[in-house]
Amino acid sequence: MPTTGAELPVVVVVAAALIDADGRVLLAERPPGKAMAGLWEFPGGKLRASETPEAALIRELKEELGIDVSARCLAPFTFASHRYEAFHLLMPLYLCRIWDGLVEAREGQRLAWVRGQNLGDYAMPPADVPLVAMLRDVL
Repeated sequence: MPTTGAELPVVVVVAAALIDADGRVLLAERPPGKAMAGLWEFPGGKLRASETPEAALIRELKEELGIDVSARCLAPFTFASHRYEAFHLLMPLYLCRIWDGLVEAREGQRLAWVRGQNLGDYAMPPADVPLVAMLRDVL
């Protein structure tokens, strides 16, 4: 009998589609040693206890990419809800077109600025895949 996923812990991870002036989206490759290493994803990370999604995303973008983002520059866009074997992922995706600083890989990850029509060329975790079609529509 199929399960609803209710028996699995729910993990909330926030992500950003950083969009540059040329309409390209930033993807980050998961580095060796992390789960799903080698797959490309939208930058972001897990919420800490009592942290809002926006605060978590601002923190993660600073830690991972060295950029400063204001909450007012984060536009809620859509979300992913995906059951993995050990947990259920809930991932709000925000659009962000304005930030301070230069994007740099601070955690050993590779980065790629990708045009909307080419997003499907990058292998992504299952939860990220449905977001690509929706994102193409706004680029």
